[in-house]
Amino acid sequence: MSVNRSLIAPTTNPTLEQALRDKLKRRSETTGALGELEPLAVRLGLVQNTLKPRFRAPQLALFAADHGLAVDGIGSTTRMSTAKLVHSLLTSQLPVSVFARIQGMELSVVDCGVSDAVAPHARLLARKIAHGTRNARVTAAMSLDQAHAAIRAGMEIGDALPGNVVACAGIGVGSNESAALVLSRLTGANVRDLVTSGAQMNEDDLNHLQMVLFGAQGRHKDVTDPVEVLAAFGGFEIAVMVGVMLVAGSKRHLLIADGMPACAALMVASRIAPAVTDYCVYCRSHSHQGLDVALGLFHTTALLELGMESLDGTGATLAWPLVRSAAALLTEVAEGEDPGPTHPADVPDIVPDSTS
Repeated sequence: MSVNRSLIAPTTNPTLEQALRDKLKRRSETTGALGELEPLAVRLGLVQNTLKPRFRAPQLALFAADHGLAVDGIGSTTRMSTAKLVHSLLTSQLPVSVFARIQGMELSVVDCGVSDAVAPHARLLARKIAHGTRNARVTAAMSLDQAHAAIRAGMEIGDALPGNVVACAGIGVGSNESAALVLSRLTGANVRDLVTSGAQMNEDDLNHLQMVLFGAQGRHKDVTDPVEVLAAFGGFEIAVMVGVMLVAGSKRHLLIADGMPACAALMVASRIAPAVTDYCVYCRSHSHQGLDVALGLFHTTALLELGMESLDGTGATLAWPLVRSAAALLTEVAEGEDPGPTHPADVPDIVPDSTS
């Protein structure tokens, strides 16, 4: 299975975009303007190539893996292990699991490379490439073969997931730091800016983290190809997300990216197929300053800013009602006696799968 740039079409469609804006303008004359929901509604219409975007079987996929960089003392020492985190997710001991359920989102947790064994569960997808990556400061985090295998695993997951919207987030000790390395190398952003949590961050911790990450960057200073960058620095969860995102874009499905690892995966995917970012909206589950920088690389902001300090994926569950509401502006609000067309006359109906 392969997805390349030719299979992910840009959503740019001036005729449809104008029709969507005109439709919202007619609505606002009687209902009032609805602020940021309106450009979001336009985005959703362009993603699905329709004047009436509809969503079905929304998925929340959390991708879990451990990182070799953790042996250098990065990652919070107070954070639970990745294996325990996965168990807590699957047994509804964390808010994100509960929020997903009450919002009607189907939760899946993907074991991409958790270092410990994870007990089978109905919502667990076992796609372990290895028991964690190697230490990127010493050698490549994964081999090229492993990187390609992880991307293929993600493509298989993306092809099998039901529905036409998937929210993605990565979790695991060292995940944010590996994501920062990937983003830094692919964009030129300063890795220190990407890992600084805020003014309250302990300076000694930041200096230690910077020393480790600078060491990893120096070890792989000549690597620039996106998949080679992924292999050098990334985590298995980032690589699997790349595959899911590429398939989602090829199907004109909506992507919801939540957190630094999801941003890193999207950046790699965009280097393979640039138009994949057309299909994405962004969320956040914490106030980490580095995530501001990561979102800025895509020239965007999160749908919601709630001041949370929670697990990645939580923001996506809380933003999902906003996405549904934006779509409802175009699909559910009546236009007098005429329900209105699904497409303007000169916009082809090209992807039945995305709206059925």
